Amino acid sequence: QVQLVESGGGLVQAGGSLRLSCKLSGGPTRSYTVGWFRQAPEKEREFVAAVGWSTYYANSVKGRFTTSRESAKNMVYLEMNSLEPGDTAVYYCALRRAVGIQLTGVHEYEVWGRGTQVTVSS
Repeated sequence: QVQLVESGGGLVQAGGSLRLSCKLSGGPTRSYTVGWFRQAPEKEREFVAAVGWSTYYANSVKGRFTTSRESAKNMVYLEMNSLEPGDTAVYYCALRRAVGIQLTGVHEYEVWGRGTQVTVSS
């Protein structure tokens, strides 16, 4: 059974950086996409970034966030730079056993982590 565990959240000042990690366990070993989503209080969960055969990003984070994978360690990362108070949210990683298509919808992912809180102070 695939499990995802996020880590690396915390409190940071505006303009600062954080790196989130997503640890995969229980497979799969290839042909999957890992997406990052976030949910702010009283808002819907929204797509942030994803890595499959390629990476793609929400317009709101393009140029500031970078996602990458280290397959040998079953790890996926989200490097967040130039953070803004509007980035404050619980960040989730999620997995879909598919690649080659852009997966940006919450309903398109099969397995979810429990999330990690990111708070950006002004």
